[in-house]
Formats: sequence, structure tokens, C-alpha cells
Amino acid sequence: MAIETVGVVGLGNMGLGMAATLVRKGFRVLGYDIDPARGPAAAAAGVTPLDALGDVLRGADALVFSLPLARDVEAVVTAEDGLLARHDRKVVVVDTSTSDPGTTRRLAERLAAAGHGLLDAPVSGGPSGAAEGTLTMMIGGTAADYALARPVLEALSARAPHVGPSGAGNIVKLVNNLLVAAHLVTTGEALRLSEAAGLSAEEAVQVVNTATGRSAVSEAMVPRWVVPGTFDSGFSAGLMRKDLRLALDLAAACAVDLPLAAEVGRIWQRTRARIPDTADFTRMADYRDREGTR
Repeated sequence: MAIETVGVVGLGNMGLGMAATLVRKGFRVLGYDIDPARGPAAAAAGVTPLDALGDVLRGADALVFSLPLARDVEAVVTAEDGLLARHDRKVVVVDTSTSDPGTTRRLAERLAAAGHGLLDAPVSGGPSGAAEGTLTMMIGGTAADYALARPVLEALSARAPHVGPSGAGNIVKLVNNLLVAAHLVTTGEALRLSEAAGLSAEEAVQVVNTATGRSAVSEAMVPRWVVPGTFDSGFSAGLMRKDLRLALDLAAACAVDLPLAAEVGRIWQRTRARIPDTADFTRMADYRDREGTR
């Protein structure tokens, strides 16, 4: 079934970039955000902003969600007179939100019963990747739904591997962000040590990035946002705290003891006064902050 019209629900930093990318790739794009102030920016990008969520859910051949929380995804999926009430064609939802696997699996079952599909497709690459169509997507769901949504996935991403059944994409993303949360803490502390010992963080990280201590935090985030002090990656500390909580909740549900990860979670919580939820998440690696992770 051809996909000509894509509905994007959630036009924030990520959603608007993805919507604009889909327009450039030749799709007709309908957009909806709970904040009507997002409409003009969407229209400027070639998106057709609609005031009613139901109009997007009923008018699209495929849907892309970019929402903050699992409960927001559930509210959209189960919206009255929305997707569950459609019987004209099969619609696959590409949910790029970072959610919990349990909610995803439950919603996938409801959509399948109504004749639709759900792919959990959390992303990595930030707002720039969304705007450039170079995201990495981690796809969970059925092979049939993955194949049907492939034109949308290819438009949005540089890589979109099908990693497993429903919920698998969320699991990979939570594992990834658990590591990122930890790497931000450890990299910030290591660079603080370097500065205290008399070697600048900038000089130290250049060497680290040619050695075994490197990570995406040291290679990309520190040079781009931490060393210059811009802290404008577009991803908030609050969202990282949410993802970290989901990862630790998953560990508890699986009865897995992760002592280091638990301490990382405590660090992210106790630094909330200095690094509020509205701050950029790269501030956690700010080696100039004398308070550090205390």
C-alpha cells in the first residue's frame, strides 16, 4: 500500500525536523501539536498544520509520533474517533518517542486488533539528525509492518535496523541512553581531574579520543557543546532523567541488579537543583562546575 501522506504528531525539536525532512523527501505531511504556536513554523517548513488531532489520525497513510511520555503515546493511539476507528486501510505508526516496552507491546496488540501496526522506533541523532534525515532508528515490531513503513524510515534515517519484535527498539534505546547518562558523568569527572592536575580538558580529550577511553560523549558532545560552553544540543536534562528512570524501572522489572547504573540515577537526581530539567543534558559533563556530581 503506497504511503503518500504522513501525519506527524508532536512538532517539537525532533518532530518538526522529521516533518520537514519528510516534506523534502516528497511526502505530503500533516502535522499536529498540542501547542498551536508550533503551527507557523510547521507551515514554513511545508507541513500542513491541523488544529484537530483526529484530522491527522484519520487523514494519513502512515503516522510518526514524537511525544514526551508513554502516556502521551497511549492517549494519541486511543483518541476517540481516531486511529482505532479507521477501517479504510492499514496504517503503521512509527513511534519515535522513548517509551517503556510494556506500554508499546500493549498498544501494538490493540492496533493490530484494529488492523493497524505499531513500530517502536526511538531515535539517536538529535534535532540536527532529524532535520537532515540522518537519524539512527532502532526498530521493534513485526517484519510486515517494518516493510510497509520502510519508505518513511528510509526518509528519516541513515540507519534503521529491525532489531526484533515489539518493544525491542525501546529496549535498545534505554540501554543506549543508560550508557550515555553514565558516560556524561564519568567524562565530566575525568576532565575535572585533568584540569585539577594541570592539563586542560580540551588537551586531554583530544588524546582520549584516540585511545580506549573515548565515547560518543567525548568524541562529539564535549568538543561541540561542553568545551565551548554552548550547551545547546536540543536534548534536555529532564528527558535524560526520564529515559534513565525508564531504564532503571526496566532493570527492576527484570530483577537485574545494576549498582553502578543505580548510582548514576542518584547522581542525575541529586544534581537537579544545579542542572534543572529545562537545562541541556550535556551540562552533566561540565568539568568547570566545581560542585561536579555532588
